[in-house]
Amino acid sequence: MSELLLIRHGQATPFEADTDRLSPLGEAQARAVGEALAADGVTPTHVLHGPLVRQRRTAALAAQASWPEPSLDARLAEYDGDGLVHTLAPLLAARDPAFAPRLREFRAQPGGPERNRAFQRVLEHLADHWQAGTLTHDAVEGWAAFRARVSAALTELLRGPSGSTTLVFTSGGVIGLGVALALDAPDAAALRLNWRVRNASVTRLTFGAGRVSLDSFNEIHHLPPQLRSWR
Repeated sequence: MSELLLIRHGQATPFEADTDRLSPLGEAQARAVGEALAADGVTPTHVLHGPLVRQRRTAALAAQASWPEPSLDARLAEYDGDGLVHTLAPLLAARDPAFAPRLREFRAQPGGPERNRAFQRVLEHLADHWQAGTLTHDAVEGWAAFRARVSAALTELLRGPSGSTTLVFTSGGVIGLGVALALDAPDAAALRLNWRVRNASVTRLTFGAGRVSLDSFNEIHHLPPQLRSWR
């Protein structure tokens, strides 16, 4: 049997001008997950990461001396969250009177937990329309394209050699979809799982002989309370 570990990047900076970088907390989380995996005796045969800065940086900070050099797989990028918020949200607000106040509320929040909650309400509603294909724009990757590339990447990894241990540093949407695919769950489950994936969490899949099993989802026991975060 072989093992595939899906590791979410550390905390990024979603409300700043540059959303694709790790915060100081995110850097500490990345180091912690690498140290914890090493302490647990995890010896990867392969290490991969997506193309985003937060994914690459998490892989770099988590890396241990005995690990192989990480490889880039562009298919492991997150869905275009900035595109959803900046391009699709105004389109939805213009045609959905119920959504427009949610978007105004989010934009009016100065920061803190209330801003996070308002953002989550906006993002969930947006993502439902995006996934259903009822909200599209040529500049924003659609759900079908996102699903196809992630599925292709994970299918390839799950055909890997027997006895391998692969670490994948990626994002919550990729992990949620990966778990849904492994469980043969409907697409809507992928988004619901995505909302639960914490920063620097570990999700484990075991595979071999044509079978895939979910061993754990969203592990955070390796992070002390002060290093735990959702976003």
